[in-house]
Amino acid sequence: MLEKINQTAEYLRQRVGGEMPRIAIILGTGLGPLVDSIENKVFIPYSEIPNFPVSTVEGHSGNLIFGILGGKPVIAMQGRFHYYEGYDMKTVTFPVRVFKALGVEILFVSNASGGMNKEFAVGEVMTITDHINLFPEHPLRGRNYNELGTRFPAMTYAYDRELMAMADAIAEEKGIRLMHGVYVGVTGPTFETPAEYEYYRIIGGDCVGMSTVPEVIVANHAGMRVYGISVITDLGGKDVTQVPTHEEVQQAAVIAQPKCLTIMEELVARVKL
Repeated sequence: MLEKINQTAEYLRQRVGGEMPRIAIILGTGLGPLVDSIENKVFIPYSEIPNFPVSTVEGHSGNLIFGILGGKPVIAMQGRFHYYEGYDMKTVTFPVRVFKALGVEILFVSNASGGMNKEFAVGEVMTITDHINLFPEHPLRGRNYNELGTRFPAMTYAYDRELMAMADAIAEEKGIRLMHGVYVGVTGPTFETPAEYEYYRIIGGDCVGMSTVPEVIVANHAGMRVYGISVITDLGGKDVTQVPTHEEVQQAAVIAQPKCLTIMEELVARVKL
């Protein structure tokens, strides 16, 4: 595993050249076009990167992008990898390991999610304050490499409080209604039943999705600071009769893009490294 991480990191250093970014961004379903705001882009298809898997999901383009956002160098994943695609958790989270090897200190993650919180509306955005991990496989299961992190990492502050406060300030300045809530991570690829939505709400969730949690766990294991944001692309529960589709989820994510872009770009510009 260590050899693969170092091999991939070295390939990217040689391919891109220069100083490596200290900020990485993972863009979820329908949010890939946010890379249009990145300047001086270098596109590297996942298929060309040693040891990288390839995204198989519509709405996930499958490119690693180096460039400038908010005046700072960044790496952006235009499309992520999911457990439901058949990858194991070490493969799903492999890019985060590579980011750490390149010197990344801060990870921004975004996703599309279904809302259970009765205060939410489709197209709104939510800062992830915490998560509930319902994946059947843990990304840290198996041998622990001390070079990557401690055997038993704490997850008390999995999402960075300072970055949350900065996002709140940005949202207030820009007139964006930014919700706070708990993200429930599940395997998918089915959308949830009404009873499952109710169950996730009862155990403390505000929204549910099929990604993010594994990446955040590994980022914390690696000592990164994390900020997560969810786009509420559909609503679920016992009183909701709407049947969600992947196309509608993508459309809702696209509508919310300007809000996500504003918050992420301003966070990148303001954060101190």
